Amino acid sequence: MRFLKPYRWTFIGAMVATVISVSLNALWPVIMGLAVTEIGKNLAAHVAVNMPYIQFVVVLIIAEALGYQITMFLSNYWMTLAVQKAMRDVRENLADKLNRLPVSYFDAHQQGNLLSRITNDVDAITNALQQSVVQIVTAIIGILTAVLMMVLINPLMAVLSLIMIPASMLISRLIVHYSQPYFDGQQNALGELNGYVQENYTGFTVLKVFGQEEEATTAFKQVNHRLAEQGFKAAFISGLMMPLVGMTANMTYAAMATLGGLYVINGTIALGNLQAFIQYIWQVNQPLSTITQLAGVMQSAGAATERVFEILNAPDQKVADQTGKLPAQLSGKVVFRDVSFSYRPDQPLISHLSFTANPGDTVAIVGPTGAGKTTLINLLMRFYDVDSGDIEIDDVNTKTVALEEVRRQFGMVLQDAWLYHATIADNIRLGQLEATDYEVVDAAKTANVDHFVRTLPDGYQFVIDEEAQNVSLGQKQLLTIARAVLADPKILILDEATSSVDTRLEQLLQEAMDRVMQGRTSFVIAHRLSTIRHADLILVMNHGQIIEQGNHEQLLEQNGFYAKLYQSQFGDADDLGTE
Repeated sequence: MRFLKPYRWTFIGAMVATVISVSLNALWPVIMGLAVTEIGKNLAAHVAVNMPYIQFVVVLIIAEALGYQITMFLSNYWMTLAVQKAMRDVRENLADKLNRLPVSYFDAHQQGNLLSRITNDVDAITNALQQSVVQIVTAIIGILTAVLMMVLINPLMAVLSLIMIPASMLISRLIVHYSQPYFDGQQNALGELNGYVQENYTGFTVLKVFGQEEEATTAFKQVNHRLAEQGFKAAFISGLMMPLVGMTANMTYAAMATLGGLYVINGTIALGNLQAFIQYIWQVNQPLSTITQLAGVMQSAGAATERVFEILNAPDQKVADQTGKLPAQLSGKVVFRDVSFSYRPDQPLISHLSFTANPGDTVAIVGPTGAGKTTLINLLMRFYDVDSGDIEIDDVNTKTVALEEVRRQFGMVLQDAWLYHATIADNIRLGQLEATDYEVVDAAKTANVDHFVRTLPDGYQFVIDEEAQNVSLGQKQLLTIARAVLADPKILILDEATSSVDTRLEQLLQEAMDRVMQGRTSFVIAHRLSTIRHADLILVMNHGQIIEQGNHEQLLEQNGFYAKLYQSQFGDADDLGTE
């Protein structure tokens, strides 16, 4: 209703048209009864059929039918209009919400499951609203009007007939109670299935390399079987509703036909009224059947709604007072002051970490897996906020500055280079959307990727495919460096990605990174220690703590953890695999 509110007049118009159409439909048995009663009287009196009266009834029937069809058309048209616009707003709100959610939310939820909520679940809600709301409203009003007409014809028969309504409601309630958990399970299993498929197709090459096709298929079958089982139980239990409700209507019909026949013989009611009354029983039964048929759709939509609104109601990224303002001319000084952080309260990761990166410094971060290197970068970018302590840029606490302003100061070149399905120029221009073609090319030259781009069939208009498989890993890295150059950030974060490329390309990457780092404060997550010899400050991390810090020569003189790490790599002439 929150999303339908802006279109309430269209929605109300649909409801009014629905009420009119149902009311016209309720008059149809009465109008038909007039003709039946008149013909019955004429036959009983052995006189000619009163054709002028019958013709008048026929005209009423045609007018009623036209009015019914027109109002039903308007009802469906306006409802479709309101629902489609409301669901468009839901999708836009979801897209906006995803951009406001903290990174921790995406770490805790499977990508494919989120995609299923945004696509399948929203479609389930849309279909239920568009197809079911008008029908349910029509059914409810149809039942009320039919009951009213039945009471007017014969109150006693109406009361006896109405027993089928609470009986049907009781049956429906019991079936919904037992089937709803299976509908919830069905939607969750569908989300899990989408997540599994997304993950496996993303890592399809890895599955092939390790020969895990059978295992992947087996795991898929398990998820698929769970979905089929939940879907079968939901559909089967929900499907029991219609025959059980129909049985109550048939029993009511038989009883009222018998009782009504006796009343006609006794002269208590007219033949036409009995005919109309029997039709009203079906006008009650038909909406009840409609509601039972739609029960499955509405239950699926109910489960989908919970999953969609779980995203919409999730807490946004925490925003402080945002009274802080970074200087217009940023120098790039970064200070970590007694910072503590943990992903889970019971598992502390970083405790009382402090260091200072002066403007223009290159800060290298080294250490074994799980030491906290990536976490430190996440805190710097405010993907996560610190539990205690402060992170300052140019003596301004980043917690008091808007997220957009903080992240605007950074350029990131990650080991996992990300390119999207667009031209090379558009991928580079992601760093600065208003950049001219000249600026894009200039950034590519700085990143040592211009020559490669010009060898492609369409140059800068060459389209990267969806998985960026038509360019090599090293070329992707160079393009992301060009993107960072174009953004012209004051602070750089480099997840050094030279360990997985050949020597020639490694040299190109290193040259490009050296150019980008000039005059900027840079944080480098180092894999090959030989590449950080000239860093101004090397932070050696282990278990979330800085256990050593200094430049290359100072750390070697200490003959500690860093010295042993460096000597192992240097002596081995190979990567130690420190990340």
